[in-house]
Amino acid sequence: MLDKNRLIELIQATNKSSTREWLEQFDCDDLRLYLDHLDMTLEPRGGQSCWTRRGDTPAVVWRKAG
Repeated sequence: MLDKNRLIELIQATNKSSTREWLEQFDCDDLRLYLDHLDMTLEPRGGQSCWTRRGDTPAVVWRKAG
């Protein structure tokens, strides 16, 4: 298992706009999930590409104005 510092380094290598200060707010499990998601964005799209969303959040979120 990668430690938190290594996860942050790997995330920043892919997402250049992420800051260490922002990423340090998250625990290792969340950082690993984000890194896995980023890794999927590097693969070519098509039949072989697959990312499974965890079931703890809805696929679509909306907000009522006002």
